[in-house]
Amino acid sequence: MGIEGEEQVYRTGALLYRGSQVPSQTADQAFLAEPSASAESDWRHSDPWRVMRIQSELVAAFDALDGVGPAVSVFGSARTRTDDPWYRAARELAGLLAGAGYGVITGGGPGIMAAANRGAHEAGGLSIGLGIELPAEQGMNPWVDLGVDFRYFFARKVMFVKYAKGFVAFPGGLGTLDELFESLTLVQTDKIEGFPIVLMGSDYWGGLTTWLSQAVVGGGAMSARDLDLFSVVDTPAEALAVIEAASQTPRRGGMGRH
Repeated sequence: MGIEGEEQVYRTGALLYRGSQVPSQTADQAFLAEPSASAESDWRHSDPWRVMRIQSELVAAFDALDGVGPAVSVFGSARTRTDDPWYRAARELAGLLAGAGYGVITGGGPGIMAAANRGAHEAGGLSIGLGIELPAEQGMNPWVDLGVDFRYFFARKVMFVKYAKGFVAFPGGLGTLDELFESLTLVQTDKIEGFPIVLMGSDYWGGLTTWLSQAVVGGGAMSARDLDLFSVVDTPAEALAVIEAASQTPRRGGMGRH
């Protein structure tokens, strides 16, 4: 949701609501809520009907993104300010990626997302934003050249992966961690093969990597070689080098490493 003038504005998919028409729930909230008797009797709000909505959302996104070419998905905090060093680093990295022929995919919002979209746009590359319907809507940042809005998180996540040749995670919160670990799981299980996953900032990610090594690997819940599924770097040039090296390395096959 947002405020336009003095009036509340809400966008979901192709729809725009204002004032009293603003819905009380997002599509994800309604989808995941416990069914009520009234909802069960109303076919418009039944789960089978929602499947059609989800299908249409995926079809529209496939149509919009088909043919975008090689791209890199960049994740990071929406709260990062423009004077933060990581904002500048994300902007720089996106410019380097654009110069190397990659499109840049983000969640389309503020912070690190805006920085990456801005860097790609300013460098003449393809700047892609995959927005999401949220109770506190952020809106698409002004540096997105190609934007797709989603109702459902899981449909949006498909697009982050399907059109990406790699992932870069800047410092971020729960959303960034969710995207990071989902990406790692897909690579670890060979659902996607040979994708480089880059963590920007050794100071920020150091505690996490230590915990993975000592607690998770040490406890036998993960193989030590799974620590090689990601690289930790400190500069945009290093991140680009990891992405470029992976693009020149034959992708491995075989069964996942559980």
